[in-house]
Amino acid sequence: MIPKRPDPDALLRQIQTGGRLKIFLGYASNAGKSDRMFDEATRRKARGQDIVVALYPSTSGSVDQSSLPGASALEMVPIDQIPTRQPAVCLIDQLAHRNPPGSPNPHRWEDALALTGQGINVVGALNLQHIAEHQDAVERITGRRAADSVPLSFIHTADEIVLVDILPERSNLPPDQISQLRELALLVAADVVESQLQHYLDDHDIHQSWGTQERMLVCITPGGNARPMLESAARAAERFHGHMLAVTVRQPDLPRPAEETLRGYLDYARRLGAEVHVIEGKDPVGAIIAFAREHRITQLFAGHTRQPRWRFWATSSADRLIQGSEGMDVRLFPHVVYP
Repeated sequence: MIPKRPDPDALLRQIQTGGRLKIFLGYASNAGKSDRMFDEATRRKARGQDIVVALYPSTSGSVDQSSLPGASALEMVPIDQIPTRQPAVCLIDQLAHRNPPGSPNPHRWEDALALTGQGINVVGALNLQHIAEHQDAVERITGRRAADSVPLSFIHTADEIVLVDILPERSNLPPDQISQLRELALLVAADVVESQLQHYLDDHDIHQSWGTQERMLVCITPGGNARPMLESAARAAERFHGHMLAVTVRQPDLPRPAEETLRGYLDYARRLGAEVHVIEGKDPVGAIIAFAREHRITQLFAGHTRQPRWRFWATSSADRLIQGSEGMDVRLFPHVVYP
């Protein structure tokens, strides 16, 4: 029986023990993310919410938030006094900026985590170019790299992320660069939703792969030919903007030629952009299924060989993979097993 798919809104409603984090994400400078943040704060204040702006000392390379448009209409409180002040909501602009030497936390995003840990809701603003794991991609697109950064793991702690579209007249970037940056930012936002969904599924012991991002897993063995599987998975990952993984189960006492073949496949997987894992397991099929569930795999690529007719009764490894991979799409590639 196929489980009933939960309502997406229900998946996103989680009981929070700490404060909530909302991020306005701009994918280019001058997108207006700070303006949007202060506009929302002004509306919240008009509804009676207790809102303050985190006030930081001016430091080299940072902006004193008291000079930002919209901040003057709100109460500004030095960042070190906010835990005592205990507002309902604290605004922190430019989350990637460094704090002055001697501050409790090196960066503003760490201040945000500390405040949410104390039950204070935080609304912040950030540009795509400051997300550490995406800085290489942004640099390839724009030719520039931001000095400060936040880890992607911080973005994943957000309860809500708002992507702020930039008006063409506000940007000096070419349209093709704007388009590429926007696509990358959309993937970041989708990844946050993926993280939220997975937390809910884990908390409620739901094992279906109802994520927002395609995740491809290629099962590699020394025998057969893994290249067609890897190339097919790489094309699918590019098409769906998904994440590609490759896995092999460690086999002791492999002959040297088999070891070299396996090493070649794993190197090829890395060149294609796969995240490579070598796992342990006395039962290789069971280990792969467990790994696939742990990593929320949506598409599984595996090789198989035809059973001799006189063994029509036998259950193959491919059969076991199919039986154990409920909720995943399984793609089988016939190949010859090499000695």
